[in-house]
Amino acid sequence: MSFCDTHAQEQTAKLLQETARALVQKGDFDNAVLILERAKQQEPDNIDILRDLCFANFLKRDFAKAIEVGKELTGKPNADQQSFQVLGLAYKAIASYADCGKLFRTALRKFPNSGVIYNEYGELFAMQNELEEAIIQWEKGIELDPGYSSNYYNATMYYARKRNWIRAALYGEIFLNLESYSTRTEEIKGKLFDAYKNLIDDKAVQQQAEVKTNSVFEKTVLEILVKLNADNKLVAGIDRLISIRTRLIVEWFQGKQKNYPFRLFDQQHYLLNQGLFEAYHYWLFSAAIGEEAVQAWQKNHTKETEGYKAFQQSRVFKITVGEYYFGH
Repeated sequence: MSFCDTHAQEQTAKLLQETARALVQKGDFDNAVLILERAKQQEPDNIDILRDLCFANFLKRDFAKAIEVGKELTGKPNADQQSFQVLGLAYKAIASYADCGKLFRTALRKFPNSGVIYNEYGELFAMQNELEEAIIQWEKGIELDPGYSSNYYNATMYYARKRNWIRAALYGEIFLNLESYSTRTEEIKGKLFDAYKNLIDDKAVQQQAEVKTNSVFEKTVLEILVKLNADNKLVAGIDRLISIRTRLIVEWFQGKQKNYPFRLFDQQHYLLNQGLFEAYHYWLFSAAIGEEAVQAWQKNHTKETEGYKAFQQSRVFKITVGEYYFGH
């Protein structure tokens, strides 16, 4: 086969794949599968085509075929994390939990730091109501791959149910900075506000501070919050929340950040110094504050509002591996 023939063949397979992806977007899974089968005939070892074919069959609800293709896909030496994720979806769809668990354990041997796989493995345990096993996986994903948002989402939901307010608050806020505008954002905003309602309540925060399983980092944050709650008796509502969170960051940066560098607190400190911390709160707690109150504040604080919007659009929130102080 000449170079020109090979090049034309590659282009054809790629074009078929692009056509199939467009059909998937339109919900025409039957024709997407047919076209991807043709692409696979041309390039049987192309993992992108195999992954798309596995996923299209999954969407078509032909789970047996999705599993067949997925097994072929994950058997390839260059199979990536998403390859295992897609096959896992098909196993979950037919409640083949044992096969799915075996798949994810294999994936983690190949990708030991994969936030994607830890999240999927955690969700597999959750589907079986094994929540204590699920949170172990989500925590591991947060520790080893801190930029992957879904582990924070699931962990926040778990800790909110467990009334572990400090961890729900910290993980919820990190999630909102990683995934600021998605279908899950408003849900987590609600959980975050619930957590802070308790963390700025004298009795509730004291109870949280006495929990034996708190990490040293969490104990340090909670000790400051207990003291600040006692000092802020006269302030109420959103102003109380902003006041306590502002003083927490000020106190943290009087020495605590040297022992516990923490990206979330670094960002809060930056926003405070830029005069954008209040505008951040009106975005972060917008659901609880109410649309009218938010709009009224923004109308009277256009500079801060525009400044925070520009900041949010221009930066990417990244967390360094190693800033994990929570234990398992």
